[in-house]
Order: sequence, then C-alpha cells, then structure tokens
Amino acid sequence: MGIKKFSEQDQEEIKNAIRAAEFQTSGEIRVFVEAYCTKDVLDRAAFQFKQLQMHKTKQRNGVLIYLATEDHKFAVIGDVGINRLTGPAFWHEAKEAMLLHFKNDDLKRGLVEGIHLVGEAMKKHFPYLENDKNELPDDIAFN
Repeated sequence: MGIKKFSEQDQEEIKNAIRAAEFQTSGEIRVFVEAYCTKDVLDRAAFQFKQLQMHKTKQRNGVLIYLATEDHKFAVIGDVGINRLTGPAFWHEAKEAMLLHFKNDDLKRGLVEGIHLVGEAMKKHFPYLENDKNELPDDIAFN
C-alpha cells in the first residue's frame, strides 16, 4: 500500500534528493516506506535500520527516514556516528519540517525536505571525500 502513495516520478525525485544530498557527504541516507506500523515507530524504524544493514557503514553515519503512510507515523534515526555530532535538537527540527508537508498530505515533499536537511547536517560533520563509495542503495525500500 505504501508504494501506491508514490508515483514513479515521485520515487525518482526522492531518489534524486538522496543522490544530491550524498554528493555532498560521505554519509548514507535511506528511505523506508510501508503502509502500517503496529509497533512503536522508533522500534520499527530501528528494526528496519538493521534490516537494511545501515549500521555497517564505515563511519557509522547512516540515516534512515521511516514512514508508515496509512498509520501516519514516521521517524528519522541516525547511526551512532551522526547521532554523536548532531544531538536531539537536530532530529526534532528535521521531523517538524517534514511534518508541515505531511500534514498537507504531501509525502514526497516532506521526504525530500527531510533528505535535504539531513544531507546539510551530514555535510558539516562528514564532508564528501574524493574517494567516497556509495555504501547503500539510493532507492526507496518498500514493504
């Protein structure tokens, strides 16, 4: 059901936002979308973070944006490397910026905004390195 909320063009725009953000940082960003989240949203996001093997990046600087479309739940979580440097205020600000779009049922715009903000924060702490390798896929993971 989550995939139906995003057209092919929406998915491509989200993917392009991830690529643009990652072009400025050695960090990794993933988006995971599903229809329902019957558990605590942070627990579910953490589970998917591990399932997507985001904890295996070299600098532990992966960030997952998790969205349950039908339950209207979402989370933004980062690995220990980025968490250590940004602090809780950053995650709250990113979520609030995304929520403005989600409340208007513009899921794509909310995700793109979140990706942009995460990319900017990552760029400060984990600048792009000349020999940087894209460690994780840029496509949206759907369940």
